[in-house]
Amino acid sequence: MKRTINFMGVRNIAFAFTMFLTVLALFSWFHKGLNFGLDFTGGTLIELTYEHPADLSKVREELVQAGYKEAVVQSFGATTDLLVRMPGDDPTLGNQVAAALHKIGGDNPAVVKRVEFVGPQVGEELRDQGGLGMLLALGGILIYLAFRFQWKFAVGAIVSLIHDVVVTLGILSFFQITFDLTVLAAVLAIIGYSLNDTIVVFDRVRENFRVLRKASLIENINISTTQTLLRTMATSISTLLAIVALLFFGGDNLFGFSIALFIGVLAGTYSSIYIANVVLIWLNLSSEDLIPPAVTTEVDERP
Repeated sequence: MKRTINFMGVRNIAFAFTMFLTVLALFSWFHKGLNFGLDFTGGTLIELTYEHPADLSKVREELVQAGYKEAVVQSFGATTDLLVRMPGDDPTLGNQVAAALHKIGGDNPAVVKRVEFVGPQVGEELRDQGGLGMLLALGGILIYLAFRFQWKFAVGAIVSLIHDVVVTLGILSFFQITFDLTVLAAVLAIIGYSLNDTIVVFDRVRENFRVLRKASLIENINISTTQTLLRTMATSISTLLAIVALLFFGGDNLFGFSIALFIGVLAGTYSSIYIANVVLIWLNLSSEDLIPPAVTTEVDERP
């Protein structure tokens, strides 16, 4: 018989660590705030084209030399096309940057194709819509799990997901990593990943209630988590390997996205064991909770 790991034996220590990490994340989040990128704060967008393939790192160095240290440079379509995004509300900023690049461009000067200004109102709208999308995703998950399993499972999953999001945003805030639309997409992906891990464990817990009739809830959770451990580890490690490759070879534009995913996968794996399951213990889940309510029919006693 396979040895069962006593995961819940250290649940109090895990809870203390969880609370410590969550408080630090919330403190950093509210004290430092998120370092919103140009997608949310507004700024100037410049599309450039070159005669020969452009070197992103060289263009960034040229912009720093010209005094534009906060510029974000990324590829745009072909290797000869670049997109430069910069903070600032000066309508002439785009032409100034293009002139500076053209001046120091050497044998591969830049030609301006498009200059646009994104106002802070657009950025605020994107931020609000992104936050609303995250809340709607959590609400949809709550409704799905309440119907798919039982409301106690739904509460455990939501608490676990909120922990993952708070910790991820707190670490991003602490290190002041730029929060843009790609990072927001990573946070939404974290919600889906963490939920998948949690549902796998919950599904096994529910099945074992029928198989292990004499086992206590804690024994059930330990057995269920042990049975799904190999699957969880294989999924997490393979995902982390792909994220690490993206982190090192994806370039500066995907750095925030990769870091957010890396933190979220670690937090999601941890929370599916030591948060979602612990909530089930707090709510005293029992086999009676999984029995569907009896359907009563009215009997017509009239003669």
